[in-house]
Amino acid sequence: MDIGKTLITIGILIVIIGVLFKFIGKLPGDILIKKGNATFYFPIVTSIIVSVVFSLLFYLFGKFR
Repeated sequence: MDIGKTLITIGILIVIIGVLFKFIGKLPGDILIKKGNATFYFPIVTSIIVSVVFSLLFYLFGKFR
């Protein structure tokens, strides 16, 4: 097993996705509620996109093992 290379590849992909989301910012559909001095932010669309991307990655890794 070459789990080390797999973990490094997954880590690099997570960093790349994180940098992309940092530059993209808030996506349409994300929930932002401001009341007084309290702010609630729930990135629902961002969470769905990340879930789909990770599902595809894990499917591809499983397919080629």
